[in-house]
Amino acid sequence: MAVSLREYRARIRSTESMKKITRAMELIAASRIIKAQQRAQAAAPYARELTRAVSAVATFSNVEHPLTTEPENPTRAAVLIVTSDRGLAGAYSSSVLKEAERLIERLQGEGKKVDAFISGRKGEAYFKFRQRPIARAWTGYSDQPSYDDARAIGQALISAFLTETGEVVDDIAGVDEVHVVFTRFKSMLVQEPQAIRLLPLEVVEGTEAPEKDELLPLYEFEPSGTEVLDALLPKYVQSRIFFALLQAAASELAARQKAMKSATDNADELIKKYKRIANQARQAGITQEISEIVGGVNALADAQAGSE
Repeated sequence: MAVSLREYRARIRSTESMKKITRAMELIAASRIIKAQQRAQAAAPYARELTRAVSAVATFSNVEHPLTTEPENPTRAAVLIVTSDRGLAGAYSSSVLKEAERLIERLQGEGKKVDAFISGRKGEAYFKFRQRPIARAWTGYSDQPSYDDARAIGQALISAFLTETGEVVDDIAGVDEVHVVFTRFKSMLVQEPQAIRLLPLEVVEGTEAPEKDELLPLYEFEPSGTEVLDALLPKYVQSRIFFALLQAAASELAARQKAMKSATDNADELIKKYKRIANQARQAGITQEISEIVGGVNALADAQAGSE
């Protein structure tokens, strides 16, 4: 009994240490979620005004741009999958990878070859473990992405889209479509994996039909509509990627907070269980010792009575 009691006490100590770690990680994730939400809100005005500018040029200039032109027979697609760099976030990365697998299966069903672009070590490890090719991977920033990270990803994807389909430039083959799979942050309790088509661009804001008797604005583009689109569209693509990275970062932190809270609660339950079993073992040991003492006293009394 003594050995068993020592073992349970050692388990209680180790579980309490683990509880402190998970509780600390929960608090850290909770504090970072607020910062991630503030960053997303701070980036929203820029993205909104940039979208309006791109919409105005695309709507009123009547210019056909390579980034907005639909290919006739698309045969190759690129998929950017945004995952996490670290674990301990529940089913966050597995959920977005499942959504990516569904998208890849749908694209392959349409007869398109798919090139995988990965953001995050979890996605990179997932593809490497299955010995599947990766066109390009970016890691090390999943919970705190910067605009420079989005710019690097955007430049690679735009280069792949503008390259002739199948032609290889800088180890990246040309594609006809670009899709992004990320996790959208809706609330602390709801994070939803989502797949969107990034290229060719579909600018929907500012294309509504004008109301009756409404005067349309007069736009003049200097030096030309084409050059304005050349400057704006890459920034527009990068801003959308940055938005996806910020949403994914907030979702990752929310998932990690929930996972660590569950781990802390489970540690509490486990400690209670071990303490109950340890108390039972201690009581059983005390009862056995009392029984042995009583038995020894009775035997001694019987021996003394027999000698008399």
